[in-house]
Amino acid sequence: MSTASTVTTELTQPGTRGTKIAELDLPDVPNPGEVAPSDAREISRVFFVRLAALEEGTHEHQYVRNTLIELNLALVRYAAGRFRNRAEQMEDIVQVGTIGLIKAIDRFELSREVEFATFAVPYIIGEIKRFFRDTSWAVHVPRRLQELRIDLAKATDELSQRLDRAPTTAELAEHLGLDEDQIIEGVVASNGYTAGSIDMPMDDSSDHAAVPLSDRLGAPDADLEAAENVQALKPLIKELGDRDRQILQMRFGEEMTQSEIGAELGVSQMHVSRLLTRITSRLRAGLLAVE
Repeated sequence: MSTASTVTTELTQPGTRGTKIAELDLPDVPNPGEVAPSDAREISRVFFVRLAALEEGTHEHQYVRNTLIELNLALVRYAAGRFRNRAEQMEDIVQVGTIGLIKAIDRFELSREVEFATFAVPYIIGEIKRFFRDTSWAVHVPRRLQELRIDLAKATDELSQRLDRAPTTAELAEHLGLDEDQIIEGVVASNGYTAGSIDMPMDDSSDHAAVPLSDRLGAPDADLEAAENVQALKPLIKELGDRDRQILQMRFGEEMTQSEIGAELGVSQMHVSRLLTRITSRLRAGLLAVE
């Protein structure tokens, strides 16, 4: 049963259904979703007449509206069948299409003198396409760029056939009546439509076996970072006093322990620890300073 029938009203409660339906002067439809499409078309016409006369928000209006939704769910399944080859689950597509059906029911008027199915199917398909447009992109981009991607694809195909070559940015801009910067922005945004895994093997048409892209990606060079830090430290170390530079040399150059440094300088190990903390804190602050 669809979500449209989940709202319980006094019209669907045992013992009251028949009486209330009789009061509405409507045919009794115990299982609207099981009605054949040809019968649903005629019954829907009767329900639309009654819906137009009911006040919105009442239990009666809700019952008639919900019944119309269930009667016409076959239209949603028919429209959703056009997209069965998409990666999305069919259940999700049907749910989105049902939103389009509800919009069509709320906007349909018998005075239009068109069949409801003819009126509703464009709403259903439009809602499904909107769903694909908003969710199919690997990277979210603004709606205008999503629409520009479609325009660019059409313009590229048309100009390629006319010119017998790929069109330039300037030609695309002239064809679409846009600036070249807008064309470039649209082309760049189009790259976000799909995304590949870095673990996917890359085929470089060589004799070697394909390897994942992740194996070809670079990584930060730890030695290069260390070399940059050394170069950045040199002017900071020059600003230190002779004794501080001597302590740094003994601790990090000669790799002496704090006790050995203390014995060399004639001070306690704790005092050496405090001196090293002060020196390294000063150097760290100099490295992290933002000019």
